[in-house]
Formats: sequence, C-alpha cells, structure tokens
Amino acid sequence: MKIDTHQHFWFYHAPDFPWIDDSMTVLQRDCMPGHHAAAMQAAGIDAVVAVQARTLAAETDFLLQLADRHPEVAGVVGWADLAAADLDRRLDTWCAHPAFKGLRHILQDEPDVPAWVDAPGIAHGMRVLQRHQRVYDVLVFDHQIAAVAGFCARHDAHWLVIDHVGKPALRDWDEVDGLAARRWSRDLRAIAALPHVMCKLSGVVTETGRSAHQGLTSKDRQNILACFDEALAAFGPQRLMYGSDWPVCQLVLPYDVVHGLAHHWATSRLSPQEQDAFWSGNAIRCYGLDPRVRG
Repeated sequence: MKIDTHQHFWFYHAPDFPWIDDSMTVLQRDCMPGHHAAAMQAAGIDAVVAVQARTLAAETDFLLQLADRHPEVAGVVGWADLAAADLDRRLDTWCAHPAFKGLRHILQDEPDVPAWVDAPGIAHGMRVLQRHQRVYDVLVFDHQIAAVAGFCARHDAHWLVIDHVGKPALRDWDEVDGLAARRWSRDLRAIAALPHVMCKLSGVVTETGRSAHQGLTSKDRQNILACFDEALAAFGPQRLMYGSDWPVCQLVLPYDVVHGLAHHWATSRLSPQEQDAFWSGNAIRCYGLDPRVRG
C-alpha cells in the first residue's frame, strides 16, 4: 500500500492564496483529485492526506466535503485559529468525521515565529487539539526550525509532523562553507530527538530554487537524496512518511518524477519492512488512517 501524506486541493480564487504569486501560473487554476488521477494510478498511490492551503475558517469543511466525494482522500489536515474561543466546539464537530486527522498553520509566513508559538492562546489550542488526539503539522523553513523546538517539546501528548523535512535551503547547499546544510542538519536532529515527532519526505524539489523549465541538475538530485539520508539518520525508518506536495511540486517537477525520486531512495536505502512503513505504515499509525475503509 502507498499513501501520499501531503497533497493540496483547491478551487482557485486569487485572494485566498496570497502565497501564490504571478510566477506560479501552474498553480493559478483549480487543482482537484481528478486532475492527477492518471499519475496517481501509475505511481500506485492508494490514498492521500489532503493538507490545508488556505488560512480560512472554511478550509477544513471544504477538505472534509472533498473526502466525502473522493474515497482516496483518507485523511484531512485542516486549518483553524488555535487561539479561538470556540476551538473545542469546532473540534468536536470535525472529529465526528472519520477523515479529520489534524490541523496546520502556514507558520513559515508568520513575521515572528517565536512569538506565535509561545503565545498563551496557541498553547491552549494545542492542548485542546491533543486532547482530541489529533495531529499538528509544523510548517517552517530551515532557519525557523530552532524557533519551534521548544513548541514541539512542550506539546508531546500526540503526534507532531515536520512538513517537507524542515524545508532545507537546497539552493544554498553547494556553498563553499556548507553553512546551510550544517544548520539544517543540526536543528532537524534536535527536533528528531523528540519521540512524538514524525517527518515528511516531501516538498524539497521546490527548495532547490529551480523552475519547471530548468528541471533538476544531477547535483540537485544528489542533494535531495542526501537530505533524505540525513532525515533517515535523524528520525529512523519508523518516523518517516512519503509526501509529494502536489500540485506545488509542479513548479519544478511533475508528479511521476517526484514519486520516482522517493521510490529510488526508498528501494536503495530501506529494507522491505522499512519500505512498508515509509509508504503507508507510519502514516496509518501517525494520522490514524484507515484507507481500507475509505479507499
């Protein structure tokens, strides 16, 4: 079984997506499950986790409705204001839906990440979320990982997930001093020391700084595989999950090539049992997925 733990779906409306700029024309359109069904089938993907892409109260309900119509959407990681007074009530409602698995915020775009993660309202909301036994996906750039280490340590009552391997600045990895790679590795290992944190091998192709017109160089591919190797050394095979970051990955590569990179890495580094964990077992355990029922 293969589960893609990181896909986004939307009906495109520009004001809802401030992070999509005019250089991202491939994303300025509707992106729904049917739009990449052939690529999913060719890759052997059985189920997906739909992850929020809009910082809107309506996002979670939209994704849950999508799960109702598309059985392959086995899980939803939505959005809510963690500091909202009605969070507990909203979670009660969402948790009644079998596809609701957690929440995420586009934390990487916050102007003051330390202040956000240390805010009392956020801390209260995280405690409420974890009482409901739902996952929180942590989305930060590599230079922000250290700022969320304390946040991840404090909220240890349920799984946390580091999205996109902490977004290493692969575009800078070949600098002579190697500072970007060393900083990312050091901070990622500190987070990986927390046993309740998992990591998605996702989203790294866009961190190379390449475009779809350029594609990846052989050095880019080597750096991506080295990034995955470092994540394996830090988290171990029981806390890594596959994710494509479709459709955002199309800024650089089509789905089949992104999947192919992960497939090559997994088959060359992992035992058959570890591959099963990477492709599905870890996701089922972390998110509480039951793709046999939904998909």
